[in-house]
Amino acid sequence: MVLNFAHRGSLTEAPENTIPAFKKALGHGARALELDVQLTKDNYLVVCHDHRLSRFNKNVDGLIRDFTLDEIKQIEVGSSFSDKFMGVTLPTLEEVLEICPSEVLLNIEIKNIPVIYDGIEKILINRLEYHNRLDHIIISSFDHIALKKVQEIAPDMELGMLFYYRIINTWEYARDSGLRISSIHPNNVYTNKAFVENCKALGYKVFPYTVNNNERYEELIGYGVDGVFSNNPTLFVQQ
Repeated sequence: MVLNFAHRGSLTEAPENTIPAFKKALGHGARALELDVQLTKDNYLVVCHDHRLSRFNKNVDGLIRDFTLDEIKQIEVGSSFSDKFMGVTLPTLEEVLEICPSEVLLNIEIKNIPVIYDGIEKILINRLEYHNRLDHIIISSFDHIALKKVQEIAPDMELGMLFYYRIINTWEYARDSGLRISSIHPNNVYTNKAFVENCKALGYKVFPYTVNNNERYEELIGYGVDGVFSNNPTLFVQQ
């Protein structure tokens, strides 16, 4: 069965990685969501892709980790998308969990590069345990050391290994990493039939990112991918 992820929610219809964006995706019937987590200065998990806030509020300089959660909640990020979303702020992971049905698969990406958040893995697992949400979760990251730490804390957690650049025999790297990887998440630009077949031969699911074009999507499905990450509602509701 193909399972497509709404990348940062429905980011063409609402500010990315915000509650309105996730509600839009869920309203379309998306069965899988992707989001990014980082730590505030006082170690709360907030959902945001960029380490800096300037893309969402040009009047704010600094990194996510420079602000407490209370300060983050005073920073308006919605109007950079549209005045309709004036007043929207970055959500905490808990706020997303509250609106996301437990049967919806969540891919939580740890944004640990270039800013390294010491201890984010333990905090993330702690929050998921507290909310009884260890199932229907994939934790992914470009930081494979972070995935190793997640595995040490929660050995049964599903892990998704993200790759941006081409790596020789990516599937062998995953196999030899010592990690119990569930899925490989490659950049779609170099994902071809041989890549998919080699990954699946070792038991890995393949979820390329970020696929917004219908023609490219059909091509990847033909290669045998298990789904994609997409900004396109017509794609992320196809299952």
